[in-house]
Amino acid sequence: MLKHKFIEAMISEDVGRGDLFSRISTAKEVRAYIIAKSDGLFAGREYIETIAKMYDLKLEWKVEDGSEFEVGQKLLFVSGNSKHILSLERSILDIALHASSIATLTGKFVEKVKPYGVRLLDTRKTRPLLREFEKYAVRCGGGINHRMGLDDCLMLKDTHLKTIDNLAEFMVEVRQKIPFTSKVEIECEDFSGVKEAMKAGADIVMCDNMTNDAIRKVVAFRDEHYAHILLEASGNVTLETIEEIAKTGVDAISSGSLIHQANWIDLSMKMEG
Repeated sequence: MLKHKFIEAMISEDVGRGDLFSRISTAKEVRAYIIAKSDGLFAGREYIETIAKMYDLKLEWKVEDGSEFEVGQKLLFVSGNSKHILSLERSILDIALHASSIATLTGKFVEKVKPYGVRLLDTRKTRPLLREFEKYAVRCGGGINHRMGLDDCLMLKDTHLKTIDNLAEFMVEVRQKIPFTSKVEIECEDFSGVKEAMKAGADIVMCDNMTNDAIRKVVAFRDEHYAHILLEASGNVTLETIEEIAKTGVDAISSGSLIHQANWIDLSMKMEG
């Protein structure tokens, strides 16, 4: 969903037929600020700036997307029509809270894999209609987006493979019909599946729920026979397990938990004066 339309829908959901306070209040120029009540990494600036343009609000930023903040820090000052600011308060905060929570958790994962040169990827496990927004938040936290949808990379999962009689023949047809620039990723659960996928011409092989010893075996085989193929590990990825997975030598690790396990941080909006 385009950013502008997404924001319009979000505000419409909250404001409905009109903010009742706006009916009875007198508009005045005011200045408010967002203050952190917990530590974290900030995200949401791009979306909040779009809101500000739509409602003629002036913003004074004290943080960038991806920058760290601490408890008690004032992150943003908002100036403008009191009716607009009060009607948009929850929408602005929800944007910052949701995005910053994902960015904060992503940042913790990134720190675990950074020493090993491994890329941290998200997945398509996103909330309906929030994929673009949530994957933006992952980028703010230092992660890298996996495919945005079914149209930008052909990924053959176990369910797909059950419908394919001959993988090598299928891959010949794939190369004739998908865009030249599109990659093919094949999910594998064991070493025999890896060898078949690599021989068939996969660009990326995913080691799905393999043990670290099994992944190391795959890495060694790849390095010796198919050095051009990228390796991705997925499954059972937590803050406690990801560092050991990174040590196996894979190129990337993907985890849906960056998004669906992110706990909301605490931010609040206050009026000056």
